[in-house]
Amino acid sequence: MCAGLSAVQFALAGQFEAAIAAIAVAAVLDSLDGRIARLLDATSKMGAELDSLADAISFGVAPALVLYVWRFEGNRVGWVITLVFAVCIILRLARFNTLLDDTEQPLYAKEFFVGVPAPAGGLAALLPLIVTLQIGHDGWWNSNAVVMVWTVAIAALLISRIPTLSLKTFRVPARAVAPLLVLVGLLAAAVITYPMMALACVLVVYLLHVPYAVRRQHWLAKHPEAWDVPPRERRAIRRAHGAGRRLGLRPPRIRQVAGAARAVWPRRNGGTHGVLLPTDAPRMRRSLGRGRTWRRMGLRRNQSRPSTRDDQ
Repeated sequence: MCAGLSAVQFALAGQFEAAIAAIAVAAVLDSLDGRIARLLDATSKMGAELDSLADAISFGVAPALVLYVWRFEGNRVGWVITLVFAVCIILRLARFNTLLDDTEQPLYAKEFFVGVPAPAGGLAALLPLIVTLQIGHDGWWNSNAVVMVWTVAIAALLISRIPTLSLKTFRVPARAVAPLLVLVGLLAAAVITYPMMALACVLVVYLLHVPYAVRRQHWLAKHPEAWDVPPRERRAIRRAHGAGRRLGLRPPRIRQVAGAARAVWPRRNGGTHGVLLPTDAPRMRRSLGRGRTWRRMGLRRNQSRPSTRDDQ
């Protein structure tokens, strides 16, 4: 909260680089406060409320005022645009708090945010200012019309239902630890040498990941067998489905879901396969209607029906 309010003071003094840095510091602190509270066993209802209040100030009020002081001062339409952005941040935080109590969400929901999270939205709204500070002269990217449209677009992403990846559940594979450390070192060097350009690149990459997040959520919604499995097994399932599509094969008729009622599906050459899902009941009934399937499953026919050669 102090970092966000300090950003407003820096903007009023014309120190826009310091204002952006203060909001970036607030984003880093926002990613750490919950983890530190859990490590210290200091979580509380008051802390949760303070977290939302600090987010509203640091990523809603502060960026809106920074944009107004930088580009819209004295412009009534610009003031309305900044108000819209601040209100959308607050609405996004309110929805986030209500979703925390929703127990009917699918298992994969914890891997995604609904809409762009507040810290990313607050920094993304400042992208025209960041580019201007890096390039050093005026252009189409910092005209009033472009900044207004950009601010409204980010506000719409904040309150949208578009999924974005949550780094809270992100696990790094063991073989990717060393390359990731090298990448973090290069990013740290870039931040120290070219802070504004590095921040702009990170924001652009983050916004470009949104189509991937939408595609990933869509895939998970269609594959319940991948909801609660380790990342390695999930990648194997994805590769198997991808190979099947490339070869023109049909998807597996039976999908295994944790907690599903166990029932066997007969193969034509004997044996069993998979777990029967509720959606497979029609096929199961059709299979049970065939005479030889009764014998393979070890079941008896209804005695009221006349016997056939298959029953003997």
